[in-house]
Amino acid sequence: MAYSESYTCDICGAKKGDAGNWFLSWLDCLPAGSTGDTQPVIKVTRWQKDHAHSEGVQHLCGARCVNTLMDRWTAEQHEDPSAPCG
Repeated sequence: MAYSESYTCDICGAKKGDAGNWFLSWLDCLPAGSTGDTQPVIKVTRWQKDHAHSEGVQHLCGARCVNTLMDRWTAEQHEDPSAPCG
């Protein structure tokens, strides 16, 4: 029996095929100086099947959905700029 995987864009719901410029995104924490505080950061990279299964990774079908994700994330950061990572 053959094993097949399917992925769906976390922004628009498109199904991943063999074509397209898919990306992965996840949240991380950046140390914010000597205070020991952290600051949330968002990371985006080109599609890599090995990392597509990682916990917390979002699947994005192209630049438009990457931009939508960034717009949403930056709006959230402005709403609560003191929010910690997590």
